[in-house]
Amino acid sequence: MRGWAGICFVLTLASGVAGAQTKQDWVIGPWMRASDAPVITPRKESVFNDPVNGMPVHWEALHTFNPAAVVRDGKVHVLYRAEDDSGEMQIGMHVSRLGLAVSEDGVHFERRATPVFYPANDAQADREQPGGVEDPRIVEGEDGIYVMTYTQWSRKRNAYTVGIARSRDLIHWTKYGPAFAGVKDGKYDSLLYKSAGIVTRHVGERLVAAKINGSYWMYWGEIKVGLATSKDLVHWTPVEDESGKPVVLLEARPGLPDSGFPETGPPPVLTEHGIVMLYNAKNATDETRDKSLAAGAYSVEEAVFSTADPTKLLGRTEQPVFKPERPFEQSGQYAAGTTFAEGLVRFKGKWWLYYGCADSFVGAAATSH
Repeated sequence: MRGWAGICFVLTLASGVAGAQTKQDWVIGPWMRASDAPVITPRKESVFNDPVNGMPVHWEALHTFNPAAVVRDGKVHVLYRAEDDSGEMQIGMHVSRLGLAVSEDGVHFERRATPVFYPANDAQADREQPGGVEDPRIVEGEDGIYVMTYTQWSRKRNAYTVGIARSRDLIHWTKYGPAFAGVKDGKYDSLLYKSAGIVTRHVGERLVAAKINGSYWMYWGEIKVGLATSKDLVHWTPVEDESGKPVVLLEARPGLPDSGFPETGPPPVLTEHGIVMLYNAKNATDETRDKSLAAGAYSVEEAVFSTADPTKLLGRTEQPVFKPERPFEQSGQYAAGTTFAEGLVRFKGKWWLYYGCADSFVGAAATSH
């Protein structure tokens, strides 16, 4: 999570233990922790031969957090952001790569020894070096190919964008570059933007990218949350208002948990009530903040949009559905606390949420059904 002055977007979710409120009938929840400890933690012994510098690196030595999730072959597959022990000891100064972990029960994971997605000497090198690939969200396409949105971060350029990548097996990936590259004669080529979730629908335990009115839809951004459309899940065009700027669907609300700003969470889901979006809410650090939460803390909220018109907001929670409460969610490199939602799946008859804990670990929560 890195603040910026560009234009960006949000999602939503629900909790029982973590947030007391009257439950709207569209809210997914309540949420309860599936484990009282992180389900993925750093491993100092993991070594990877970095293709950029040709040297072995301890690729998940410092932090493992901000996970995407899908159900494949009856198991939960999580792609998590892993930071190595290079660089200065501050947020954003290490190299981030993505590891893959698989679970048969949603809680206990077996990990691959090396990352499956990382900066390399490829066409995206200038956007991902030095810096890395961060904060993935994943959906399955109708053709069975997985589509990932992720943050391309370059310290050299001090720039970040939403990158698009595709894979058939979650291990071998093809990068396609920025989501908005070349759109409207390059209008968005210099925009700083991150955090994007593609709208999905249920197909058994799979969440598959959903077409609405003949197009795919993607909520995106932090600070201000907007919308984009696509015909192929790779090339995206922001939905604009009458003045030609990206529509703003969610923004900060003084005195509430998202008084700092909202930020897009996991891929939203089509339900009988509309498009339900879990989003990450940052509390402000000044007098406009929610006094019941720590200044700067990230909690989870939910919003619902019209299926007929995905730009139309129908409802929005005013209290967290899930928030930092455990020590491992309130320590680490982001001590203000985070339950940063990025992975949402339907598994064994329940909803499961995979989230980043204080920019340091991966946690898991689930509903009762």
